[in-house]
Amino acid sequence: MLGKRNRQGTETTMNEVTALYADNDGNILDIPGLGAMGRVGNSEVQLKPKDLIPLPRGSDLMFMPGRQAVGLTSDGEVLPVAGLAVAAIIPPGYTRTHVPAYRIDLENNDSARPLPLYGYTAVAVYNDGLYVAAIHTDDQNDKWNPEHYNTKNLSKLVKSIKKDLSGNRLVDHLSNCALTWHCQTAENLFYRRWEAGIPVSPVCNAKCLGCISLQPAECCPSPQNRIKFKPTAKEIAEIGIYHLSTTPQGIVSFGQGCEGEPCLSADNIAEGIKFIRESTDKGQININTNAGFTPGIRKIVDAGLDSMRVSIISARPESYNAYYRSSYDLTEVKNSIRYALEHGVYVSLNLLYFPGFNDRQEEVTAWQEFLKELPIQMIQMRNLNIDPDWFLATMPTHSGTSIGTIKFIESLREAQPEITIGSFSHYVGD
Repeated sequence: MLGKRNRQGTETTMNEVTALYADNDGNILDIPGLGAMGRVGNSEVQLKPKDLIPLPRGSDLMFMPGRQAVGLTSDGEVLPVAGLAVAAIIPPGYTRTHVPAYRIDLENNDSARPLPLYGYTAVAVYNDGLYVAAIHTDDQNDKWNPEHYNTKNLSKLVKSIKKDLSGNRLVDHLSNCALTWHCQTAENLFYRRWEAGIPVSPVCNAKCLGCISLQPAECCPSPQNRIKFKPTAKEIAEIGIYHLSTTPQGIVSFGQGCEGEPCLSADNIAEGIKFIRESTDKGQININTNAGFTPGIRKIVDAGLDSMRVSIISARPESYNAYYRSSYDLTEVKNSIRYALEHGVYVSLNLLYFPGFNDRQEEVTAWQEFLKELPIQMIQMRNLNIDPDWFLATMPTHSGTSIGTIKFIESLREAQPEITIGSFSHYVGD
């Protein structure tokens, strides 16, 4: 995270959207007279007031190693700046519409390395404050406000529940996730509230380009460690019963950032769900999954699953395959979703969003066909955490133009008018 913002040169006019950069000391400086720019896919565009909202609470500002800041002169010339590009990392509940514009600094050794796995968002000065290129997509974001997490009493709460559930390896794993990685769903178990994660699988059937728990050594580091054991059904159930029986509108979720694909542990999940429901009918049992192993999904659904959130980036096979690099295909994902819908499971999509990719016309057309075929109840917009250049260089080239984030969301509603667009798993029935 960067230091405070300083001024360079003359005062900025209030209605100007002004470029930023970071100096070697981590200070953020704005340059009056030089317009801010963003990117939609590979296209650089000037940021305008209609593109911007005030920097949300809970955001961080970061510089981008090996990436040189740029701005737009009054003559329309893109001008590199002698400083690092700055990005905002915005909290859940907000969807970015532009990534930062920059130039690769070929003289910097960092330029050859993929950036760490964050959702880089264009940021600028406007109205004498910091603004980002984003829209608000979920009103329930207060539950995920960073102010509710990593509080002073967290260590004490962890010790208390480790005592209550002594001997459960999952509790030990989640305590490390909460205290070391500050995982919010892990912390919720110890706060005894909202959605608590239950990781179950150390293996996966995909090799996602931006996997946050396992990356090859030559790539960017993963932001957390993957679970190294396979919990038993009783370990799963012990946590599920503990959380759901005492938490108002509580949710337990299989499929966390610290694991592989949960449906590969379908036998233990299904048995764990049965144990949970023998003890309590309270709360909601959810799975976050790529849905690529349909036999496992069927077994989990039949055991009493309430909701399923499917990670997905595209409704086009060629784009899907390029990102997930999986042992299954998009047809299997559709089969899993269809089975869940037919058996009364609330299905949402965890749509990994990158401006200038998902909103290309070919992608939009495929999404509209997908939603007409499979009338899922919700789409959760998630900013894809990845190096922009690495992502675009890997994904298939499109010929269609981008329609923009707002029109993209409108196109989803046109295809499925009753759909909910948000950013979080909502308690079923809300």
